[in-house]
Amino acid sequence: MTDCLFCKMVAGEIQPDVVRETDEVLAFRDINPQAPTHILIIPKRHIATLNDITPEDAGLVGRLFTVARELAVSEGIAESGYRCVFNCNRDAGQEVFHLHLHLLGGRRFSWPPG
Repeated sequence: MTDCLFCKMVAGEIQPDVVRETDEVLAFRDINPQAPTHILIIPKRHIATLNDITPEDAGLVGRLFTVARELAVSEGIAESGYRCVFNCNRDAGQEVFHLHLHLLGGRRFSWPPG
C-alpha cells in the first residue's frame, strides 16, 4: 500500500519511535499519546481493519497481543493495569486504515470508554 502511513513505516520510508520489531510485527510510540504509555502495535502485512482479518490471520493477531503483553511488562505497566484497543472504521475512531492495536497505560482509565 503505497499511500498507507504505517506501510511506509514498515518499509523504512518514515522512522517511528520503534520499541519492538519482529519479522511480522512493528511496535512504536504513538505521536499523539492518550496516556503516559501509548504504543501502537501493527502487523507488517497490510490489513486495513478488523473487518478484513480472516481465520488465517488468527496467529498474527494473537502475536499482536503477545507483543502488547511483553511491552506492558517492559514499560512497567503490567501490574498496575493497561488497556488494549482496536478501533474499527471511522465511527470507532480509526484514523489510519492499517490494523493497529493500541497499548495504553500509566494512568487510571474510566469505564465506559469514549
